[in-house]
Order: sequence, then C-alpha cells, then structure tokens
Amino acid sequence: MKIGELSRITGVSIRSLRHYEKQGLITPQRKPNGYREFTPIAVETVETIKLYLNLGLTTGQIAGFLTCVLQNKEAFCTQVMPVYRQKLAEIDKQIVELNQIKANLTDRMNALLQESQTTNHKEGE
Repeated sequence: MKIGELSRITGVSIRSLRHYEKQGLITPQRKPNGYREFTPIAVETVETIKLYLNLGLTTGQIAGFLTCVLQNKEAFCTQVMPVYRQKLAEIDKQIVELNQIKANLTDRMNALLQESQTTNHKEGE
C-alpha cells in the first residue's frame, strides 16, 4: 500500500509517517518509481506507535523497543520497563512543578482579592 492509504487507514498524517520512517520505526520498500510501498504489517506497527505516543513516549524512546514489542509482545521486552520508569519519573516531576504553579496562582489570586476588598472597604467609608 502507498503512504496515502496507510495514512487513511491509521489516521496518521503523511508527514508523521515520513517522520516515523526517518526515525527507523517503519521501513517501506521503494518501488522503481521511488514510491514507498508498505506491507499490511505497517498498519499494526503504526497503531503500536500511536499507542506508545499516547503514553507520552517519544519516537526515540519507542525506537528502542518497538521491534521487540512487535515480535514478542510487551511483557517479554526488557527494554520497555526502564522507559516506563523514566516516563513516570518525568510525570512525577511535572506534577510537583504544576502543584507549585497552582499554589503560586492561588496565593496571588487570594492576595488580589484581599487587596480588592481592602480598597472597596476604604472607598465605602
């Protein structure tokens, strides 16, 4: 199948599919006219890539274990667990940072509300 058909079937843009190809995640055969020709297995591969992208992984991280996952299923790929641990650590760090931003915003809002109430009270006297 051509890249346009793979795009239509998987819902992934042609641009993204070309990026996956550059990253070595999918490998089409080239016809004599230069067109990319994908096998039906490419659909499963792209769907698997989408799954991992939705988990927040990068194409670089996915490249490290994709072949193993496609051949052996995830449970048998030792490369997957360290990537998951790293991603969870990143998420935990982001949660801490977001909670700090939330606390800062809450403090600022409370200060502004207090200022506003003080100003309104003084004007009403």
